[in-house]
Amino acid sequence: MKIGIATDHRGIEVKQNLTNYLKELGYYVVDYGTDNTESVDYPDYAFKVGEAVSNKEIDFGVLICNTGIGMSIAANKVKGVRCARVLDEYDAKMTRIDNDANVIALSSRIDIEKLKILLKVFLETPHNSEERHDRRIGKITSYER
Repeated sequence: MKIGIATDHRGIEVKQNLTNYLKELGYYVVDYGTDNTESVDYPDYAFKVGEAVSNKEIDFGVLICNTGIGMSIAANKVKGVRCARVLDEYDAKMTRIDNDANVIALSSRIDIEKLKILLKVFLETPHNSEERHDRRIGKITSYER
């Protein structure tokens, strides 16, 4: 499985730690930047990962910024992306089960060990394709412009 990962300037260390963790779990990781602490615009990186998910170049995306909010807003502008900002294990599990989220947005302020747990839960939780969930996702997808 291919996982794309990106961060703004505030999440460089977190991105590197999560990249190593994902590789330890056996995932193939594509790094979409940034690679230094010089200030950058987070939407540029959210769009890169979002486009890669939309184009089926990667299976899931991981985005990191100070809060995870900006990245999630930007990523959700890309057609076909369902990005969720996740703060706890319940969020990580339910966004996969109910929403079939394909991108996770994380805060660089959260402890790295907790981030690893959130990411693992997100990636290992399958979507529940009951009619009601797929119907709701279909409504979102059909509304996309």
